[in-house]
Amino acid sequence: MNAPVRKPKSVTGTRSDSVYAGLRRAIIEQALMPGDKLTEDVIGDRFGVSRTIVRTALARLHAEGLVDMQPNKGATIAQPSLSEAQDVFETRMCLERQVLVRLAEKVTDKDIERLEQHVALETKANAHDGPAAIRLAGEFHILLASLSGNRVLARYVDEVVSRCSLILALYSRPHSSDCSINEHQQIIDALRARDSQAAIDAMDHHLRAVTDRALLSSNSDKHRDIRSILDRYAS
Repeated sequence: MNAPVRKPKSVTGTRSDSVYAGLRRAIIEQALMPGDKLTEDVIGDRFGVSRTIVRTALARLHAEGLVDMQPNKGATIAQPSLSEAQDVFETRMCLERQVLVRLAEKVTDKDIERLEQHVALETKANAHDGPAAIRLAGEFHILLASLSGNRVLARYVDEVVSRCSLILALYSRPHSSDCSINEHQQIIDALRARDSQAAIDAMDHHLRAVTDRALLSSNSDKHRDIRSILDRYAS
């Protein structure tokens, strides 16, 4: 019996994935900021796709809580309230504690090596590429969840970490990225020792420090050039 033939992914699906990935990265790297208006024509022009494809990508971002969509008003980067921000961070702390409980029981030397390599990338980016440093800081937590082996848990951590990046763009005060890198290293050291409680304590301290930095910001710029911003992410 002949094996079933798998249909190739549609061109439309591929293009929509590309737009989704580009916009999501721009949000996570805080190039696109809360409140920025996402005009379908502008996005379509920068990515070279139709408005239908843009709408599909925006719908995915809306489902993840990264984009607000209102009838007759279009799409904007989400602006979570302080109450919602607190809920997101509380949920994140619960999820990441479970990640570390699971990971401490099964972490391998190879896993530790991957985490160390990621922190090295964070350190390098911190010196010359602020947007990449922001993205890599979140991806450290996503990598931890992935290494836990629980795909459902990893998916939820991915979503909540992305929402936290958005929240920090809206509610934050300046801080040294070196602090976050050192805190990530403390988590790795606890995992290397297979000490789940120490890893959880290090994560709790880290996330509390991030949450404590959340302050209402008044640095919004109403005249941001979205076209220029998107050019970097439309490749």
